[in-house]
Amino acid sequence: MDNTTISVGLVQMACSPDAGKNLENAVDSIRTASEKGAQIICLPELFLTQYFCQTEKTENFSLAEPLPGPTSKTLSRLAKELKVVLVVPLFEKRAQGIYHNTAIVIDADGSTAGIYRKMHIPDDPCFFEKYYFTPGDTGFKSFATRYGKVGVLICWDQWFPEAARLTALSGAQFLFYPTAIGYQDEDARFSEQQISAWETIQKSHAISNGVFLGSVNRVGRENALTFWGRSFVCNPFGKVIGQAENEAQIVIAQCPLSEIESTRQNWPFLRDRRVDAYQGLCKLYLDNNE
Repeated sequence: MDNTTISVGLVQMACSPDAGKNLENAVDSIRTASEKGAQIICLPELFLTQYFCQTEKTENFSLAEPLPGPTSKTLSRLAKELKVVLVVPLFEKRAQGIYHNTAIVIDADGSTAGIYRKMHIPDDPCFFEKYYFTPGDTGFKSFATRYGKVGVLICWDQWFPEAARLTALSGAQFLFYPTAIGYQDEDARFSEQQISAWETIQKSHAISNGVFLGSVNRVGRENALTFWGRSFVCNPFGKVIGQAENEAQIVIAQCPLSEIESTRQNWPFLRDRRVDAYQGLCKLYLDNNE
């Protein structure tokens, strides 16, 4: 059994209109997390800018950058310097007219371990992501890094158990969910209910797959949205082992990898899956007469 313990860091931050200041803040926070012992560090979704998907404006496409690009190169150098693994969510310009909501996993030697492009794209009031993002084509996978196998899913992906399952089946020991989630003023009275549902669905992914899970949100008011923070790490039993409040904060959590095996031995959900009976999952909906 693996007796290694990996330290995970989540950078919960407020994002300003100034991309340069956001990057500087992220770099400083990564350094602080590393000083506190973090070996794998995750930033929030689209951390480089404020959440621009509240409106549909063509000028916002200018916020995207290619991969590799200026931000990924800067953070690759930082990962190599600090010997840490970074999960870096960016607005990717893949080609003319093709943009993705992307996360790059940078290994502790500064190399790219893998790229994940957000698969589930929402389209709701103040979350007009279908206007900006082409659905991802990377599939669900995990990436081998110096400190373990890392799987990444992004924000809206967190509500889909199929995504978590397939990522875990690829060998992920850690599921990371970079996130930008909040509420509008008219929803404020339901905010605690929303936060509870958000936490519960992600804890269920950790439990049903026997993995560690980290979800990192932004904080603060941006136009019509208030981002609630509450970034957290939970273990394979769904127990929260590190959590932020609703302010800029760095979460550090210790993750003993042996807990993955011991949990799966006691709760052998992967063993007992009936893969011969799940064909219906490939259909959008099952009518009664099918």
